[in-house]
Amino acid sequence: MKSVNGFGIRSLLVGTMTAALGLANAAFAADFTLDFPAGSACTFELRIDGTGGNQVYREFFDRNDNLVRSLTAGTGSALTFTNVGTGASLSTKSNGAVTHIAYNADGSYTYVTTGHNILILFPTDVPAGPTTTLYVGRVVFNSDSAFNFTLLNHSGTATDVCAALS
Repeated sequence: MKSVNGFGIRSLLVGTMTAALGLANAAFAADFTLDFPAGSACTFELRIDGTGGNQVYREFFDRNDNLVRSLTAGTGSALTFTNVGTGASLSTKSNGAVTHIAYNADGSYTYVTTGHNILILFPTDVPAGPTTTLYVGRVVFNSDSAFNFTLLNHSGTATDVCAALS
């Protein structure tokens, strides 16, 4: 799998995923449903439904026209997380988020997010998932060219969505 914000669904930063739907400046999110098999985002099968959101997306290039940084800001989608096995659900409002992505020369990426963001870590990530966490504050993580994430640090609050739905 690959992530949705231009990178598919691999490890997912849901709070900002609605911005890069191919639009250069403003993105109004389309409603979506994502299904994650047991063991990928949580130990159980997880469904994420999203509606709404309004974000601005900008790209920054160096003098050689290489993409070096992108910025996404605005409100993400209102989300509902569902434990498919039990039917337990948790919903969030559409909240503000900002994501800066630095595109590194080696093909890796450095993400700095602020506001309300969901980060899904798979078993191939560091720390190893499966985890789905709502961060309110600041999160910094790296992604290699295969979209394996390494969480570097976070400040603010962290809510374990999987634990809330267990």
